[in-house]
Formats: sequence, structure tokens, C-alpha cells
Amino acid sequence: MTGFSDPQAVARYAENPPRLVPGYADMQRMAMLLLAERASPDAKVLVVGAGGGLELKVLSEGQPKWSFVGVDPAAAMLDLARTTLGGHAGRTQFHEGFIHDAPEGPFDGATCILVLHFIESQERLRTLKEVRHRLKPGAPFVAAHYSIPQGELDLWLSRSAAFSITSGIDPAQANAARAGIAKRLPILSPEADEQLMREAGFRGISLFYVGFAFRGWAAYA
Repeated sequence: MTGFSDPQAVARYAENPPRLVPGYADMQRMAMLLLAERASPDAKVLVVGAGGGLELKVLSEGQPKWSFVGVDPAAAMLDLARTTLGGHAGRTQFHEGFIHDAPEGPFDGATCILVLHFIESQERLRTLKEVRHRLKPGAPFVAAHYSIPQGELDLWLSRSAAFSITSGIDPAQANAARAGIAKRLPILSPEADEQLMREAGFRGISLFYVGFAFRGWAAYA
């Protein structure tokens, strides 16, 4: 995730996800509702990959009594999150680092949105275990990221590139990004993603979102 230490990448972050991820805003709102099904009105929620603050903003505005712990390895992205949150920033404790640097909790819920596709399989399992360890029994967890059926990587990344072009991304940039994603990101199949969640100790795993190459799940500690 070294790109998030690039000042230009940080500056562009807030505008890019809605143009790259189909249904991005609604996916975040659904994540908030899935957490709210089991979390109390004054819940404390762990946000893994909190940099930028877009997810935190949706959660904060939708649940005015929740508080948050946000962890991210990029200091510049956490600074952007503080700016994005504005008056809601006081409800979030920010921690620069990775999931093992986050407080032990226990938390009433957790999210990990557009993060896990950056992490290799075994490290992804360790990350999921660290999240599970920090949740109260039965607490909800919501994750969403690139997840593509085996053998269909080129097809779905091409469709995602086409979506981003219709959203205003320059075609040359979109196709270069598609090639870079295929080469660098350790994208798993949906079956492998669900298996890792099970191995990490999550139960009741269910798919709630599909947007071309992206999928999202709700699961419970």
C-alpha cells in the first residue's frame, strides 16, 4: 500500500472510489446497517484501513452515538480522514499502524473495506484473526474488496475498467490500472475469501454485495 504515502495519491483518494467501485456509497450504507442490526446505539466500532475517512464519515453520520477506533499504516491517509470527518473526528481514535497495533477492544463491530485485496493470503488470514480476536462474541464484521471467481480475472477486471471509464476515468489510465491490479494484487476467489473468514473464526458468513469485481460479506464473531 505504498501508494498511499504519495501526496498526489492521497489527494485523489476521496474522488476515486466512487468512480471505481460500483455502488460504492450504497455499499457503505449497507455496511452500516448490517453493523447496526447487532451493535448497540452507543457501540464502539473498529475500522481497519480507516485512512481517507470515507467509511468513517458514513458510519458517523448514520449512527451519531457510535464511537470508533480507526487504524491505518499511512499517516497522510489518517490526516485526510480527520479532514474528511470534520466535526465527527472527535468520536474517532486514530492509530497509525496495522491491525496488531490496534487496541484489544473488545469492540461491538468492525469493518474492513477495500483493504484485504492488498494482503497476501496467509497475512490476510492473520489479519482476519486479529480482527476476530478484538470483537465481542457475536459481534458483526463487514468486509468488501476485490474477489473474483477463479479463471475469470481478466474478464472482471476488464468490466471494472469499463465501469471506471464511464465514470470519467481516462481510458488509458483505466487500462493501465487494470494491468497493474492483475499483476500486483493478490486477488482471491469468493470461495477462498469465505474459507479464510471461517478459518479466522467467523461464522454466519453471508454475501451482501456484488459490484463487478468487488464483493462484500457480513460475518459474526
